[in-house]
Amino acid sequence: MPQVRRNMLIIIPAWNEEKVIGQVLAEVQRETGGIADVLVVSDGSHDATVAIARRSGVRVLDLPMNLGVGGAMRAGYLYAARKGYDWAVQLDADGQHDPAEIPAMRDEMLASGTDLLIGARFAGKGDYEVHGPRMMAMRVLSFILSRVCGTRLTDTTSGFKMCNRRAIDFFARNYPAEYLGDTIELLVLAAREGFVIRQIPVEMRPRAGGTPSHDALKSARFLIRAFVALGIALTRPHKKGNAA
Repeated sequence: MPQVRRNMLIIIPAWNEEKVIGQVLAEVQRETGGIADVLVVSDGSHDATVAIARRSGVRVLDLPMNLGVGGAMRAGYLYAARKGYDWAVQLDADGQHDPAEIPAMRDEMLASGTDLLIGARFAGKGDYEVHGPRMMAMRVLSFILSRVCGTRLTDTTSGFKMCNRRAIDFFARNYPAEYLGDTIELLVLAAREGFVIRQIPVEMRPRAGGTPSHDALKSARFLIRAFVALGIALTRPHKKGNAA
């Protein structure tokens, strides 16, 4: 029986996620199997992430070294561009993003003519919370980037995004690889490129397993790095169609 050609690719960057990747992929395939293909980009994993993903029957890119989320996502977007996908979704490998939200995200993009859609926490859906200095920093980032992007944004560091073919082609060449570049600088680049950027409320879930990416010390580092990343992004020279 010939394989069905789908026009949406779900890109899942993963680094040593053997404890959760199997259940995440099972849910993704169950919720979106009729509308999307799945690509796991193993970011230099040295556990069983790649083996589990391959057993799940999804496409896998096994990067030889750890490049960070930005490098992994650029590889994923390059794959999407070369294969001719019209839509791409970035989904975390830790189970926090609900793939059941993807059809509604696609419908929103089609209805609004959006190039880049952010699945946003803190937008009126679910009860996910962040407290203390980290929440204050995220509010400041949202305030600034809402004005840069010309739209109200409440979750500028979300890793749950959907984009169209225009954005796929751009990100395949220009996706930022630096720390937090895949969120903060990405939005600045997209706004400068003239993309229509919107957000849609989504429900964020607790991490399904493994080690959380943030503790108190890492949260403090996040505050510093986030504003450094924003400063670099806003002061970096803009070259239309080709990021510096």
